[in-house]
Amino acid sequence: MRLFRLIPLYMALALGANAALASDAETLAPLREGTLKRLILHKEPKPAKMIEYQLDDGSVGTLADYKGKYVLINFWATWCAPCRKEMPQISELQEEFGGDKFQVLTLATGRNTPAGIEKFFEENGITNLPRYQDPSSEAAREFGVIALPITVILNPEGEEIARLIGDAEWNSASAKSIIATLVGAES
Repeated sequence: MRLFRLIPLYMALALGANAALASDAETLAPLREGTLKRLILHKEPKPAKMIEYQLDDGSVGTLADYKGKYVLINFWATWCAPCRKEMPQISELQEEFGGDKFQVLTLATGRNTPAGIEKFFEENGITNLPRYQDPSSEAAREFGVIALPITVILNPEGEEIARLIGDAEWNSASAKSIIATLVGAES
């Protein structure tokens, strides 16, 4: 008889544990609005390749440099019209959320000259984003980038938790809510 009285307690504990283990997908899905409705949220984090890319100074960087942070990787190109439209918006995300818990990583994929990237950033007043390159498109291939722009969100463990194919309004209330929720989740 005492066992039956304990069943509601065990059920409540189990339900509470499941709620505490809610995935990023379950938490973020209701926050997607407008163009962010196209943000694909993975039910389980996917391992991401530890890609290499070219830094501003010509040296090599890797995703391991960002362990411990949420990272929004934007694969783009100077010749890509939607990329050019969304880059200032992505800069706004970095301005508002960049720091110990979040970083935007821009990777100019394919044929983009450093001078062309610098000119684009100057014309758009972008001073807070890295001007990194993926000249051979190897990093893009590793991430399965089939068109530009593609934006991938990694968790602090370096695993892919979300992906958006095409451009989006990255300065929208929806985008900011998603990033704020992720960054707040690590508090």
